[in-house]
Amino acid sequence: MFLFLTVVQALVAALLVGVILVQKSEGGGLGVGGSPSGLMSARGAANFLTRATSVLATLFVVLSIVLAAMAVNETTGRDIDTSLERSTAPVAPAQPVDPLAGSANPGATPATNPAATQPAPADSVPADPLSGAAKQ
Repeated sequence: MFLFLTVVQALVAALLVGVILVQKSEGGGLGVGGSPSGLMSARGAANFLTRATSVLATLFVVLSIVLAAMAVNETTGRDIDTSLERSTAPVAPAQPVDPLAGSANPGATPATNPAATQPAPADSVPADPLSGAAKQ
């Protein structure tokens, strides 16, 4: 029923746009001359198009309200989807990384990286970071 009313709403909207575009504007329009009497005269066409516009506009507003009410009734009563719910268990904080430890593995702790716990020999000269050569 909802889909059917949505299609009817689209058709009414298209007809409403068409009827509005056909109407005569202040400077003239698509409704040109003819005999002074009858349905398609300037006065008869204006009355017909005005009535058609008011009927289609009323139908459009009523259908909009009905569709909005149906949409509210269809969406209430659904359960919340919990398939993406995250667990609320506390997570242990990450161990901070010591930037001065000289570890090849930045996440390694001193217990797992023995080179980080041993001091550098006193006679070693640190290498120049740009050239890779030892400083003199």
